[in-house]
Amino acid sequence: MTFSSEVENNGGRGRKPPLAQFGVWVFTALMAGVLILAADWVFWGKRAAAQSPNFQMSVPVVAAVAKKGDIPVYVSGLGTVTALYTSTVLAQVNGQLLKVPFREGDIVKKGSLLVQIDPAPYEAVLLQAEGQLARDKALLAAAKTDFKRYDILVKQNSISRQQRDDQLFLVHQYEGTVKLDEGLMQSARVNLAYTRITAPFTGRIGLRFVDPGNIVRTTDTNGMAVITKEQPISVIFPVPEENLPAIMKKLKGGESLKVEALDRAQNRLIATGRLLTADNQIDTTTGTVRLKAVFDNKDNALFPNQFVNARVLMETLRDVTVAPSAAVQRSPDGTFVYVVNKNDTVSVRLVTLGPSRKDTQSIAKGLTPGEAVVVEGAEKLREGSKVKVQAPSAQHSGMKN
Repeated sequence: MTFSSEVENNGGRGRKPPLAQFGVWVFTALMAGVLILAADWVFWGKRAAAQSPNFQMSVPVVAAVAKKGDIPVYVSGLGTVTALYTSTVLAQVNGQLLKVPFREGDIVKKGSLLVQIDPAPYEAVLLQAEGQLARDKALLAAAKTDFKRYDILVKQNSISRQQRDDQLFLVHQYEGTVKLDEGLMQSARVNLAYTRITAPFTGRIGLRFVDPGNIVRTTDTNGMAVITKEQPISVIFPVPEENLPAIMKKLKGGESLKVEALDRAQNRLIATGRLLTADNQIDTTTGTVRLKAVFDNKDNALFPNQFVNARVLMETLRDVTVAPSAAVQRSPDGTFVYVVNKNDTVSVRLVTLGPSRKDTQSIAKGLTPGEAVVVEGAEKLREGSKVKVQAPSAQHSGMKN
């Protein structure tokens, strides 16, 4: 009865006995201590393992094996495709266009008719020159006949020597007149021939600038069309002047140097030709010299004024050690690679580089074929780092020579 009244006095809330509350507190403290000890053991255990000289986490890397290969040595430059011959079709006489028989963009043969100017005025001038020449030739013939008579009479003392000499001078005068007439007639023939404009060489003709019925004049500077010779075609490109001695030595020795023309991104080979010659002076502003290469261009892959990347094949290094270019690292001490050892660690190896080709680098010294080098993940490595070699990516699965 007393207990019931005591509960009622506490507002009916019913507290737990003090012994039960103490048990809960003890259990909670024990669990917290266990958790703290477990976390402390894990933390200090990992730290001790990390500080242990025998522990090291493996760094995932991609490696490739160095091998023997051939490396071509090129001298390159950005070049411009230039037609061997370029001619602007200009009028050499004034007149009206009767016909323009060519089609824009066609290949025209040497001697084929391109433009016909009205020949009638020039035919009339030629006819006048021929008539004047015929008249003066007749006068010359008569003067020569009279001179022969005067020469006989002067010997017979029938006329004075002055008459005979005057007749001789008249003959010379007519001879000069005949030559003048012959020149005028030849000039008229030339002007008449200029009314027919023909192709000076076989090539591609461009857009037409005039139409039949237009009046053309010799003072027109734009011309009527432009014709270019595209087979063969040339490429002019500059190279550094330090490469000139080696190039000239090969040219003077009669060696034919192969030249390749590639697109702007240097991914696609457009055409292959040969080096023709080098310019006779160096550009002092750029320190370069211009080279000229010629290409057959039978497929018309090269077009005048096109920009291409041209490169001259100087030589090919045979059976040299090659590795992916991504394996080469640089430091203040020089270039180096990470070589993968048999115990899955890496060593820093200083190397001497040779020529490169695309994503392949030749190693002149410091690496031998068969050794594996890191090509991906090198930024996380140092001397003696432990690595885990993964399968190579498609980029490094093979090296191009």
